Amino acid sequence: MAASIDYESKIPNNVELSSDKRLQRALEHWLPKYLDWWNEMGPTDFNDKEIYLRTAVSVDSAGWAQFGHVKMPDYRWGIFLAEQEPNKKIGFGDHAGEDAWQQVPGEYRNWLRRMIVTQADTEPASVEQQRLLAHTAPSLYDMRNLFQVNVEEGRHLWAMVYILHTYFGKDGREEAEELLERRSGNPDHPRILGTFNEPIQTWLDFFCFTMFTDRDGKFQLLSLAESGFDPLARTCRFMLTEEAHHMFVGQTGMGRIIQRACELMKEHPDSNPREHGGIDLDTIQRYINFWSSSSNDLFGGEVSSNSANFFGGSLKGRAWEMKKHEDHSALEAFKTLEIWDGSKVVSETVPMRNAMNEVLREEYIEDNQKGVNYWNKIIDEYGIDYELRLPHRRFNRNIGVFAGTRFDIDGNLMTEEHWDERKGDWLPSDEDREYIKSLMVPCHEQGKIAGWIAPPNKGINGNEFDFDYVRL
Repeated sequence: MAASIDYESKIPNNVELSSDKRLQRALEHWLPKYLDWWNEMGPTDFNDKEIYLRTAVSVDSAGWAQFGHVKMPDYRWGIFLAEQEPNKKIGFGDHAGEDAWQQVPGEYRNWLRRMIVTQADTEPASVEQQRLLAHTAPSLYDMRNLFQVNVEEGRHLWAMVYILHTYFGKDGREEAEELLERRSGNPDHPRILGTFNEPIQTWLDFFCFTMFTDRDGKFQLLSLAESGFDPLARTCRFMLTEEAHHMFVGQTGMGRIIQRACELMKEHPDSNPREHGGIDLDTIQRYINFWSSSSNDLFGGEVSSNSANFFGGSLKGRAWEMKKHEDHSALEAFKTLEIWDGSKVVSETVPMRNAMNEVLREEYIEDNQKGVNYWNKIIDEYGIDYELRLPHRRFNRNIGVFAGTRFDIDGNLMTEEHWDERKGDWLPSDEDREYIKSLMVPCHEQGKIAGWIAPPNKGINGNEFDFDYVRL
């Protein structure tokens, strides 16, 4: 039986917030500050519009959400943890077999806080990055999906702030305040991770972001969902339920742009889709290269003492740790990695615990490939001889052993001069970005869609594409 959600409280929750008056007061004190942030940095020009949003009403896997028109500032952001498992044991690391922690273990307090703050910081960052996109939405269906992603990123911030307030005392409250003060792209007070300071000025960027960067979020949440700190694990398990929609938006959004490119190529076989208001496949490939390589950086260095500490401390496991892996101590295991020794790529065997970032990155790349296969199937259905791909993991890296060294899209070493000559073949040029921006003309009429993207195969929650997803 899933825990019921208390919707009578100022802050909807299933953690019996009303039984801890001090915590309730602290979070209710944070709420107006959060709303001030939303009203400054969210999609504020649409605050008075009714949006067809999905709202969590249960943490049960079946029927956990309801749909209805609501204004975004009235959305019931809340604190929802997956159901507690009785007699839960820690599944991995040095504490495997012990009872799962219901309080923060003192020796891991700083590590846990750092992990939670880093995850929490990505949630408001993406809202800030996307705040103006609705003005150029290609359809009301897409505008609604953007807003759904935005309000859920806001809820994921609430999820992490609850953990900070509940388990980290004064430090946690200060971190929660700081989360509302950093700003994506601000040179003086930026968001913690580089990708979350990149501007998202077009819908092609947005779909790439939700495909690749939100997928990084999926794998970080999968790792934290294994944590020996049970409140964090339960929080992340429920966040994963909502995160799936964000990746759906990215994968199908890109698929619809690709479909439209293919339609234009069939209609006008002797010309570039750009000549007919579409986005050509070469440009799409360059955006894939940019966003997938930027998101590869989010996993951190290939060899990492932090990853070893987090795994050994039973704080952060591998994705699907209990389902996919047999050796949950990883003490005797090793992993052979390709690394850069300063002059060439060499193989190096390192303790498995030090390679946990790379284990996660490999799972992530494999998951990305499934999305690319989905796009290539669309191209194939149109009989077009073209194949989209992921760049090599060494390509365009700014973090890890390959940062600062130039490799081509196949992972071959390049000189800086050769890179300067060729980078326009692989990454969006200024001309590409200007062209994509030129397409960003709003199409806000019910049932209509912009010419550079195909309509979806089906609408939301059984509704048609021409449903009033946003009441402008």
